[in-house]
Amino acid sequence: MKQGELVVRKSYGGDVIFRIDAIETQRAVLKGVDFRLLADSPIMDLLPVTEARPLQQQYSQMKVNESLRELARYRLAQREKQQADLGAHGAHSYFELPGKVLHLDGDPTYLRKSMALYGEFHVTAEGYHVAESQMMQALYRLLPRVQPDIVVITGHDGILKHLKERDVNSLSSYKNSHHFVNAIRMARQYERNRDALTVIAGACQSHFEALLQAGANFASSPARVLIHALDPACIAIKTAYTSVRQTVDIVDVIRNTVSGFEGVGGVETRGSYRIGLPKIKQPATI
Repeated sequence: MKQGELVVRKSYGGDVIFRIDAIETQRAVLKGVDFRLLADSPIMDLLPVTEARPLQQQYSQMKVNESLRELARYRLAQREKQQADLGAHGAHSYFELPGKVLHLDGDPTYLRKSMALYGEFHVTAEGYHVAESQMMQALYRLLPRVQPDIVVITGHDGILKHLKERDVNSLSSYKNSHHFVNAIRMARQYERNRDALTVIAGACQSHFEALLQAGANFASSPARVLIHALDPACIAIKTAYTSVRQTVDIVDVIRNTVSGFEGVGGVETRGSYRIGLPKIKQPATI
């Protein structure tokens, strides 16, 4: 076994594919390939992944493709409605201002994938690879400079092993949920209004209730299940393209994540998308 190798855990029936992040004596630190799970395991419990594209990855990719198709359908329907509302002249002369995203991610690979997705949907986004423990300090510096409409606070998380069921309610039972809570609180010090700054927070098995209570609009994980790496970005994109005159359709946005209602939840939230007239021919140089 070596760093960077793809493995599964025998004791869990090979349910999740991991990449070995580090090896410490006879244990390996593992990060999920498709899911935002941080784990560790005895090296003896690991098996190398031999297939080019294991069935788990194929199924996960199918779910992602389905989510992205739904986002694309939403954008198409939105454009058609705008053109109908604006009439023959206005339909060709408006410009769009989707919400701006600040994305903090504890995993550089997931960050690159998320930034590529924002680019694909033409959402203005700034992304930073930041360790979960440093996210509160990073937001203190970045929020006044970036001035986003939407903040994504994500990375890796997980419930610590060998805990009794009652311990799941304690923040100390989670690997990074307390760091996410601190980061959300910092965001809410910057902007208290949940409609002026949308906060999307959490990772696999995160303490959903604590994240919402701290001030998140959307958070994981209600049923303490794994969430897909791109779920936070998909919610951010849907919010960025929901009109400021409307609230984000909670049922629709959660249903169209890979993780669904067990993985993500949230509260009523106003969108951050605006249109303007007339169409700008050349952007200003500032």
